[in-house]
Amino acid sequence: MSYQVIARKYRPQRFADVVGQEHVTQTLTNAIAQNRIAHAYLFVGPRGTGKTTVARIFAKCLNCTGGPKVDFLEDDPRAREITEGRSLDVFEIDGASNRGIDEIRELRETVKYAPASSKFKIYIIDEVHMLTKEAFNALLKTLEEPPAHVKFMFATTEPEKVLPTILSRCQRFDLRRIPSPLIVKHLAHVASQEKVIIDEGALRAIARGADGGMRDAESALDQLISFCGESIAEADVLSMFGLTASGQILALVKAIVEGDPGRTLRELHDLARQGKDLGRLLSDLLNHFRNLLIYQISQGDLGLLEVSDAEAGMLKEDASRLSTETLTRIMEVLTDYEGRLRDAASRKILLEVALLKAIEARNAVSLDAVLQQLQHLRAAGSGSAAPLSPSRPATPAKTPAPRAAESLPTSSASPSSGNPGTSVTAADLPPNPALGLEDLWGRLLEAVGRVSQFTRSYLLEAHPVSLVKNVLTIGFDPEFADKMGLVDNSKTHAVLQTKLQELGQPHTQIKFVQAAAPAERARVPEPRAPRVPAPVSPAPPSAAAAPTPESSVDGKSAPSGKADPAKLSKEDFKNDPLIQKALEVFKGQIVEIRS
Repeated sequence: MSYQVIARKYRPQRFADVVGQEHVTQTLTNAIAQNRIAHAYLFVGPRGTGKTTVARIFAKCLNCTGGPKVDFLEDDPRAREITEGRSLDVFEIDGASNRGIDEIRELRETVKYAPASSKFKIYIIDEVHMLTKEAFNALLKTLEEPPAHVKFMFATTEPEKVLPTILSRCQRFDLRRIPSPLIVKHLAHVASQEKVIIDEGALRAIARGADGGMRDAESALDQLISFCGESIAEADVLSMFGLTASGQILALVKAIVEGDPGRTLRELHDLARQGKDLGRLLSDLLNHFRNLLIYQISQGDLGLLEVSDAEAGMLKEDASRLSTETLTRIMEVLTDYEGRLRDAASRKILLEVALLKAIEARNAVSLDAVLQQLQHLRAAGSGSAAPLSPSRPATPAKTPAPRAAESLPTSSASPSSGNPGTSVTAADLPPNPALGLEDLWGRLLEAVGRVSQFTRSYLLEAHPVSLVKNVLTIGFDPEFADKMGLVDNSKTHAVLQTKLQELGQPHTQIKFVQAAAPAERARVPEPRAPRVPAPVSPAPPSAAAAPTPESSVDGKSAPSGKADPAKLSKEDFKNDPLIQKALEVFKGQIVEIRS
């Protein structure tokens, strides 16, 4: 008797034998029990997950003796005919070889004839997406209204290539990739039946290489038995298929997590010298960091992951070393290089660059963190230090005083001010619920400025329109309408709502509109600290004097005592204490100075 490969020898013969597709087999079982059998089915999924196998078992359930029923006898002659491919009423058609309109026309001619000996005439078309558009269109009418004795079962790995008109006429079942633990369990059963000794590490390596496909796993086991005989170890699997051992992957991950580029490159060099598949290695690295991210987000729920005990220990150790943002940046780098690796002339060089970039991503600082640190530096700067931006004076290095003691500008429309531009304290203003709209707007801008100077600078071009029924309408003059898109987003809305709540206006919604500013309304002035005598500083005048909003912007000279930012040299700017502190914190250097 000729040799039969493992994938065919251990092919499931009834629904109970199918591994990992219970959501499909249970639905079909219920349909048979309730006599709710449709005329067309589409089985979708990756290769080797059981699409054609499920269709064939379903055909046996429908055409078995006394069927339709799920629990047919093992020696049922009609079921055996289907298993051996001898049934006159079950036609298995290869869509890649019979894809033309002529073959479909022939099929349409045969469907009208009654089955020879079974209850149904069943057509199983594999790789149905390979049919031409003309063949699909020729099949449409027959598929929608077939004779009562005809059933269609389609299988495909690419459902997006099947015409929507075909999809809408079928009941669709999506088969999933089979989880690694189920593959390991099934392979262990097969190995015991074949009298082969195989260790746990080898089974896990085969399952990892199969990537959710049972047929691929069974074919790999078949090949390994031919190669190794009756005893298979993990090293045999890794050697034959170019896979990387879990311990080697974890060692490489540890070097990346600890930010050691030298050790990272040495680990990669050793793996490349051993002939490992570098593309597969990159996928394994990406999968490990994905597991680490899920472990962090789920707070250590291993039920969401398919990992060994060693990998679980590594995840627990690394979870405290890297933040979620860092893991996301590393994964973005590896994902980008995974796509580029396929077309690379030197895969090893590209992978070396990818790992070095991943280490850089580990050490990178997000832009939000940089801006936040700059805010802290500005708040901690000395009174004589020049600010990073000429639009706002530097504040003394003191803890911010309570809001009631802060100095606020009062607009000309404010009922609290006697003269336009007079500085008053918050204690002089009416209670928050009684705030005038202009007063509320001025205080809102100042509060937003403490969170984000960028957002505040955009809102300086806006003006309050109304505050009605807990909706603050903010207008942008058509001249500045382009800036509305910079602030009309969820983040800015949240900041404004939070600050309005602090100002005594809870549950306020924000609405941005285009609206011309009132002619009598001037732009909201920059908030100023109370005037105090300037301390005597030994620093050069150009470094101690900071440009202010009064500085020239139209080519004219600035007022006396103010430094013109256009005349600041690189050395003067570099000598500023606050700039020196920023350069020290962010390890930066001054490349260019712009006024």
